[in-house]
Amino acid sequence: MPSNADVLPVARPAPFACPVPLLRARDVPHAARLASRGELVSVVRGVYSPTASWRPLLPWDRYLARIHATILVHPGLVLSHESAAAIWGMPVLGDPGVVHALGDPTRTSRLHAGLRLHTTTGARDVVDLGGFAAVAPSDCAVDLARARHVVVGLIAADAALRLDPAASVESLVEQNEQRPSSRGRRIARWPLHRARAEAESTLESASRAIIELLGYEEPELQTEWSGPAVTDRTDFWWPGSGIAGEADGDLKYDGRFGDPVSLLRARRERDHRLRSRGIRSVAHWGWSDLVDPDALDGILRGAGLPRVALPDPYRLATARIALAPRHSVPRLHARAENGV
Repeated sequence: MPSNADVLPVARPAPFACPVPLLRARDVPHAARLASRGELVSVVRGVYSPTASWRPLLPWDRYLARIHATILVHPGLVLSHESAAAIWGMPVLGDPGVVHALGDPTRTSRLHAGLRLHTTTGARDVVDLGGFAAVAPSDCAVDLARARHVVVGLIAADAALRLDPAASVESLVEQNEQRPSSRGRRIARWPLHRARAEAESTLESASRAIIELLGYEEPELQTEWSGPAVTDRTDFWWPGSGIAGEADGDLKYDGRFGDPVSLLRARRERDHRLRSRGIRSVAHWGWSDLVDPDALDGILRGAGLPRVALPDPYRLATARIALAPRHSVPRLHARAENGV
């Protein structure tokens, strides 16, 4: 492990296990032949998985399997960035492909065979997980806020606050400011100062970022509306405009959560209850509307939400790329997320 990594025996959630069996080539007779016949899949060089187990995996689970396979080949890694996020159950957008870990601070950062080793001169809170380690969720969020788009940084920062009760906006900001390297410090300030544990999902975190980049006022989160029989809660609420927003997700009405007709009927009934309690309009959007910020802009303008600042065209344009990588649906875990 790198000399600057202080391994601390602190209480953390259990790391996410590998979703498929992993087989070392040296332990499987004729592994290459079995792979050529389609019975095994090469996860990383020298590590295979049964094809029947691999094929059903979603992209983010394939990434998690690749991380565990890389650890088999390179024991003692200190995972960072998206790889630490995947191990802790923080959101990962699709399959990032590359496994990230901390390297020797006296050498240059390098990428080889799908493993990127990052050099750093700043101390990290590193958690020993037995055979490998990972930077703690807060450090992971700061790393991503410094190195990725501000929307990705806000997703990670919100998730770190949900996952670690000891974390706070102040602690995230302090970690960023105290790191010796200034690289990415200014970029990270935007998402870290805006982190909110109340954002309950990747979609809500990304929505908050795009809403502000479009020039709209920051909404209140998770507002409850009590009635005689039912208490409803809105994801977003703009009290000055009387408008509520719901990040419903593109998967909610595709049949996997029940009959879409019944779900849409329940949504209409809920919207009616909300309007009867004084809400002027309820806007709904999903992940595809964030990938195309113009679509979300149209939804919010159509609901009557006024713009309070000029849009940020550069960050909005680059957000399209950040939110639509390969396999663009975000990875969501029950432990860290509450819905899509």
